[in-house]
Amino acid sequence: MLNTSSDSRIGERLTPSEFKWPSILKNSYVKTVILAVIIIGGVMGFWLGLKAGLRTEYPLLTVASGSMVPTLNVGDLIAVQGVENASALNVAPKPDGEIIVFRSPRIEGELIVHRAVFKEFNEDDSLWYFRTQGDANFGPDNWFGSETWNGMISQNRLVGRVIGKAPLIGYIPLYIRTREGIILIVILIVLILLAEYLPVLLKKQPEQE
Repeated sequence: MLNTSSDSRIGERLTPSEFKWPSILKNSYVKTVILAVIIIGGVMGFWLGLKAGLRTEYPLLTVASGSMVPTLNVGDLIAVQGVENASALNVAPKPDGEIIVFRSPRIEGELIVHRAVFKEFNEDDSLWYFRTQGDANFGPDNWFGSETWNGMISQNRLVGRVIGKAPLIGYIPLYIRTREGIILIVILIVLILLAEYLPVLLKKQPEQE
């Protein structure tokens, strides 16, 4: 049934002065959403800035094995810089050769951090190849598979060179990946939500019949 009232405000748009933004922004739910958006946006902006500044897809990585002990330990957070000119990488036995990060030719998606101890140019494909070795290992790596040659890895597999490290900080992302870490995160989220909204719910009184 159509309303035939003569109220001239029906169908009119609210002007900015009538739409009360301050009252909306005081709502605790809205403030929480805005804060979450700001935090997520800041983290994403920081990560994208690191990727652009260091010119690599993985500017920060966590050491997950002991093959580079004592130079790099499990739980160290390393900063990685992209390599624009593979021929300029300094290669030598420890401690002089540069530490590089590269994609494993054996396991898809796995990243390896080892020292570059030797390099050679392959004229057949016009690429540099690097022999690598972990500081804690007794001998050099013998790689085989895609983009390898004579036990060495191709420059196409390079992610970057290690330019810095922060001890122990990497244990945080390592722990988060575990089942216990995921459970802890869920519990923390639930506690934060309860702390935020439980007082508001308790204040609400049931309506009188």
